[in-house]
Amino acid sequence: MAFATRYVDAGGRRVRILESGSGQPLMLIHAFPLTADLWRPQLDAPPPGWRLVAPDVLGPDEASMDDYAARLEAIAGELGLDRAGLVLGGLSMGGYIIFALLKRAKLSVRGLVLADTRAEADTEEGRAGRKKMMALADAEGADGVAREMVPKLLGETTRRERPDAVSAIGGLIRANHPAAIKSAIAAMMARPDSTQILTSITVPTLVVVGEEDVLTPPPNSEALARGIRGSRLVRIPKAGHLSSFERADLFTAELTGFLHSV
Repeated sequence: MAFATRYVDAGGRRVRILESGSGQPLMLIHAFPLTADLWRPQLDAPPPGWRLVAPDVLGPDEASMDDYAARLEAIAGELGLDRAGLVLGGLSMGGYIIFALLKRAKLSVRGLVLADTRAEADTEEGRAGRKKMMALADAEGADGVAREMVPKLLGETTRRERPDAVSAIGGLIRANHPAAIKSAIAAMMARPDSTQILTSITVPTLVVVGEEDVLTPPPNSEALARGIRGSRLVRIPKAGHLSSFERADLFTAELTGFLHSV
């Protein structure tokens, strides 16, 4: 099934959205420093009875996680996604934005998919690494960020066996303006700890992690799943940080089963 591209106004900014399927809404929020195209494998095969909506999150404006959340609320309002409740799915930074959305409590949410993400704020070591990434974006633009990030985003198996995936993810990074990349880095550095809200999550939740994820290793997702009562943890073999892309077959099968249960 082909997906559609459309643009909506969200808080004064024109946002590109990829959309497929029809029925109950699932909003998919991509990882840093990528675009909505990360979700193409899922958009190409939407589960029956589900409408998948994947917005481009990054923009050159100064932003915080709360700003990103407000932008997605505006998109949901424009598209009428939360009239009967929607499912939110986020990978990595997408998960951080979901936590910001839950704190704001303005959307009607009936299910969560949290992939390769964590609830904790950055450590001092993590912030230092992000500052280096900002300097790299200043010096070399998106090309430098792609060179640095792709080996961390993709698992060892993918890097060894799928040069097409390496090229594709590099291309998604290069599609972003350096200012948008820097804005997202600043937002991630400043994001608050969200572990305190995990016990308040009562909707069905699927936690997914690639077994070869070095950025948010499986123990992080195990802790996340323990913190959310009744959540289910799935480990995706031969996948790194971008589990939805690297092993789209397994990820989509788990996602479809989860959506049928919501």
